[in-house]
Amino acid sequence: MIEKRDTVIVCLACRFLAPFIMLCGLYIVAHGHYFPGGGFQGGVIIAVSFILLILGEGSARVKNLLPEHRQVVLISLGALIFVGIGFLPMIFGGKFLDYGQIPLLSLAAPYVRYFMILFVEIAIAITVMGVLYAIFVHTIAEREYD
Repeated sequence: MIEKRDTVIVCLACRFLAPFIMLCGLYIVAHGHYFPGGGFQGGVIIAVSFILLILGEGSARVKNLLPEHRQVVLISLGALIFVGIGFLPMIFGGKFLDYGQIPLLSLAAPYVRYFMILFVEIAIAITVMGVLYAIFVHTIAEREYD
């Protein structure tokens, strides 16, 4: 178990930096289809912000933020969104992940692709964030028993 740090400076720095790191991760996810980055990189950065809170505040306090059942829900939800978006074009006669076949509010195919890629990036970010956070938390739990 990671204990809360004795110094106030470390705790305050972690609390102060974590929201900005999360915001940076969300920005990278939202602009990943235009600029370098995307769902994986943004998901890693968001997970790191939660891990920073654990390192600063201690694992006992922050584990309640994302308990194990919520981690499983996040990982499953991200994967389900990705697979759902992948199979959605097949309903309309397209191929797997062929976003141009989706009739979305009578938008042109490039705009539909734009929105669907954004949703895929969000799904990837949710899954990556959940997996990395779960790996870190379970690694801490294993070290407690040693």
